[in-house]
Amino acid sequence: MRLAVISDTHIPERADAIPDDFRERIAGADHTIHAGDFETHEALANIRDLAADLTAVHGNADPADLELPAVADVTLEDVTFVVTHGTLNPVEASVYGHDGMVMTDEDWANAIADTARARTRAWNGEGVVGIGGHSHRVEDRVHEGIRLLNPGSVTGADPAEKATMMTVDVEDGGLEVTLHEG
Repeated sequence: MRLAVISDTHIPERADAIPDDFRERIAGADHTIHAGDFETHEALANIRDLAADLTAVHGNADPADLELPAVADVTLEDVTFVVTHGTLNPVEASVYGHDGMVMTDEDWANAIADTARARTRAWNGEGVVGIGGHSHRVEDRVHEGIRLLNPGSVTGADPAEKATMMTVDVEDGGLEVTLHEG
C-alpha cells in the first residue's frame, strides 16, 4: 500500500498551488495523510478531490469551521499512523498543567511522540508512526521509540525553501519512506 504524506499547504496566503508532480503522487496513492494547515476550505476540498482516501487534521492556520480533528489515526497494513499538526503537546498540557505550546525542535518531537503513544498506548513504539507538520522542516527520525515523520510543506510555503512531500510504502507492518522534493 502506498501513502502520500503531506502537510502545510498554505493556499492561497503563502503558496498558489501544489506542484503537478506532487498532485500526481497524491492522486496515485492508496491513502493520503495531511498534517494540517490547509488554510482554506477550497484547499481542503482540492486535496479531498485528489486523494483516494484521506486522513487529515486541523492546523493552527486553518479556519475554526474546517471541522477536522486535532488528532487522527489510521491503521494500514498493521502500522498505526497518528497525525497531529505539532503546535501543541496535549499530553504535557493535561499531565503537567502548562499550556503545552511547542516552542523548540525538541518540543515538536515530544509533542508528536507523546500524542502517538497516548493515542495507541504503544509505549515501545512498535507498529506506530507519529506524523506532524507545522515547522515546514522535513523530519524522519526515531524519538523516544516512536518513528516521527514531517513531510515539510507540500507547496514550499515559507519558511520552507522548496516543496516537499513523502510517500510511504507499507506492507505487513514494515514501511519504506521516500522524500520527494519539488
